Amino acid sequence: MGNVEIQRGNGGQSPAPRQLARDWDPFRAMRELLHWEPFVDSGFRALEAAAFSPDFEVKETKEGFEFRADLPGVKEGDLDVRLTQNRLTISGKRESEKTEKGETYYATERSYGSFSRAFTLPDGVEADKIRAELKEGVLTLVIPKKPEVQPKKIDVKSAK
Repeated sequence: MGNVEIQRGNGGQSPAPRQLARDWDPFRAMRELLHWEPFVDSGFRALEAAAFSPDFEVKETKEGFEFRADLPGVKEGDLDVRLTQNRLTISGKRESEKTEKGETYYATERSYGSFSRAFTLPDGVEADKIRAELKEGVLTLVIPKKPEVQPKKIDVKSAK
């Protein structure tokens, strides 16, 4: 059997925890970790490659389904909404703004590019009655259910 050596104390190897906490700078550690310096052009350019991926809100009502997505800067002509069997696909793109030579950006956090989202709908939707509207940067899709799949109230009568 081998021996397991346990060393106690700092043994001259590293500063005591109290000393370490006092000298530790979280901002310096983060800059070193990310190799990032504020206001340096190359530090922010990497963010331009971030893909544009809008988030969706999907809600079921008694009458159908409602999809909403925030799509600021997306033009109506750059959107494509398709329903194939029970597969709803929404795709589009947001173009980046043109930059002039000599302009200096200190932050570029907005994302651009193409996106595509797909949703599987349950059976019983009326494909020919889907409404899509893009208003003030918000896409709203309303997909009605067929009348036969909508819930119906059944009256219960008591026996005498």
